[in-house]
Amino acid sequence: MSLATSAVSTLLPVADTGRAKAFYDKLDLPFLGTNDEGSLMYQLSGGAMLMLLPREAGTQNPSTALTWEVSDLRAEIADLEGRGVAFEDYDMPGLTTVDHIAEQGGTKAAWFLDPDGNVLCLHEGGMTAT
Repeated sequence: MSLATSAVSTLLPVADTGRAKAFYDKLDLPFLGTNDEGSLMYQLSGGAMLMLLPREAGTQNPSTALTWEVSDLRAEIADLEGRGVAFEDYDMPGLTTVDHIAEQGGTKAAWFLDPDGNVLCLHEGGMTAT
């Protein structure tokens, strides 16, 4: 077995699974069901899975928890905004957004929060190691 070819799961804490399900359904992710612990399970690309675990409020990571690589960032933003997803804007040293988009070195990114404050990202331009 090799971890390089194994499916990956991302686990995010959520305080209210009903509220979380309503939000993640807006992202049009295939819902797989709920496990015995009450975690919501969604299918991601390449066999990956997103699990939303019931946890107390305040257990979220302040950094980006999940990033999707997209081919047309502006179109994805417009689509998600049409479904009620609000995008963040930043104006700080090293990170400034214009119309929700930060551009750096030929790549673009936009961030939004789930109802529990988990930071999610859309990225365009290839995520590659140098």
